[in-house]
Amino acid sequence: MFLDNEEYSKEKSKERCLTYWNPSRTQYWYDEDIPIMIGKREGYYFWDVDGKRYMNLHLNGGTFNLGHRNKEVRERLLEASEEFDIGNHHFGSVTRGYLAEKLVKASTPGMQYAIFSSCGGEAVDVSIKSVRYATKRRKIVSLEKCYHGHTGLALNTGDPFFKDPFLCGQDNADFLQVPMDDVEAMENVLKNEDVAGVIIETVPATYGFKIPAPGYLKKVKELCEKYGTMYIADETQTGMMRSGQLWAISSEGVNPDVIVCGKGLSGGMYPVAATIMTREAGKWVTEIGRLHTSTFGGSELGCAVAGKVLDITLRDSTVANVEMLSSYMAGKFEELHKKYPEFLTNYTQKGLIIGLSFHVPDGGKKMMQALARNGVWAINARFDEYVLQFIPGLLCTKEYCDELFEILEKSMIEVLAGEEH
Repeated sequence: MFLDNEEYSKEKSKERCLTYWNPSRTQYWYDEDIPIMIGKREGYYFWDVDGKRYMNLHLNGGTFNLGHRNKEVRERLLEASEEFDIGNHHFGSVTRGYLAEKLVKASTPGMQYAIFSSCGGEAVDVSIKSVRYATKRRKIVSLEKCYHGHTGLALNTGDPFFKDPFLCGQDNADFLQVPMDDVEAMENVLKNEDVAGVIIETVPATYGFKIPAPGYLKKVKELCEKYGTMYIADETQTGMMRSGQLWAISSEGVNPDVIVCGKGLSGGMYPVAATIMTREAGKWVTEIGRLHTSTFGGSELGCAVAGKVLDITLRDSTVANVEMLSSYMAGKFEELHKKYPEFLTNYTQKGLIIGLSFHVPDGGKKMMQALARNGVWAINARFDEYVLQFIPGLLCTKEYCDELFEILEKSMIEVLAGEEH
């Protein structure tokens, strides 16, 4: 431990965060009766600094797909640190070339380049800059109730909840939003042939992991091709095998012009994100490549780590485990749905991307709080008060799932009892 016991205490840490870091964010979780200050973490568990253990069913949006402090990922980081550091962003490097090739070859047909960033929002910014350069158009279309990051251009694509407080949303005609599954609305904004790109999370997270209607995303891609617009698949939360395939968009029969990935690519050990593009979408790379750069994007250590993460993620054993977990958990959810049909009224699932709909007022938040009391960390959906997001890890076991579902049912019973009073 690099801090002594007094410096490591919850109260000391809370005081510092309230004073020097982010007071409202820190206080929010205490007000919600979820006073977590993470200390030890291992696999798919973490412990509060006071010792309470939690099962992690949020994984920081999928950042810890392979678990906290995955042994192989840590070993790769330590091994790489014997030779590499962040590197110099002006030059190519051994690890950047290595990771770029692995990502391009593992992606949908037609991809050619991978540009690295330090987070998903920055990678979304790169995607928007790329499609604007390629099409010589400015407008970007996203879906209502969406979120694509808190950085500059990415923030503009999101719901007004995120951008209006920072005066990003008002009177900005370059960023448009349409309802999900409304093909006519999408065509109406594309038919003027002035839209550079459409950006869509393959399964929108902040909307409660609602799954787009069958064929919708494919139809959007067809409209993009018809009107000269590029399709950006934001796979920051849905990629890295969470759906049962490396990219969730693959199951929709869509070959996007751009894929954005982050979070899980890092292995939870070193920040790295990527924007993967076709030759046409990445025209600027060959024409004005020096006009975009990122000091920490494409850190040589980060690229070395991400290469190992990709290897683990693509293993036959990992793919088989995701398939097993998806089927096993679907059966467990169906049992709970039949047992409590008026409470757990619905669930959406695409592999290990899961949204649980609890129909009592603010059901998602009440379940989040009950689970936290019982030692499970999962988060409610921002834009659907009934939904709880469930993001289990790729390497979880049946035993882990059994423990989880015992706590889930216990928490459901507690919330229902509270509603009856």
